[in-house]
Amino acid sequence: MFGPILRGTRVTLRPPRKEDLETYLAWFADPEVTRYQPRSTPFSPAQEEAWFTKTGEDPNSVVWAIEVDGKAVGTTGIGQIDWLHRHGTTGITIGEKSLWRQGLASEAMALRTRHAFRELNLHKLKTQAYMENEGSRRALAKTGYTQAGIQRQEFYKDGRWHDVWEGELLREDWEKAQPA
Repeated sequence: MFGPILRGTRVTLRPPRKEDLETYLAWFADPEVTRYQPRSTPFSPAQEEAWFTKTGEDPNSVVWAIEVDGKAVGTTGIGQIDWLHRHGTTGITIGEKSLWRQGLASEAMALRTRHAFRELNLHKLKTQAYMENEGSRRALAKTGYTQAGIQRQEFYKDGRWHDVWEGELLREDWEKAQPA
């Protein structure tokens, strides 16, 4: 399903729109943007359209476009939601490279996390990041994720194996870190 509108200081999380798909295609065709993602080939327009339709109908995921100044600059979501055990897996991409390292991912993660715990009543969030993706791991730590493990040589990309950092965030730990 597509998530509701969530407003932060600099970013807004909003439902993705069909007109965003062309922008998404450009991001995911850029090797710099996908450097830390397991997929090595870009989606076709038909695959992106199928993803949009499937995601909008999936009751076990929530997906947003990340918007800054009225323009989609990234995407984030919670997937693989297990409603019985109340956990899901998060992911994020800032596709606009000119906006990297400006704290937008951290703000989007904070909005997503608040929604997951306060609105969806999830108990735990899980995530993964390539070990060498220090920026992503830093943003996740800032949001409250802690290391749950390391999957050694999990993905083969660009002619070599990559280790993957696994993180998790429990609602009780997140709640303790919130201001009164």
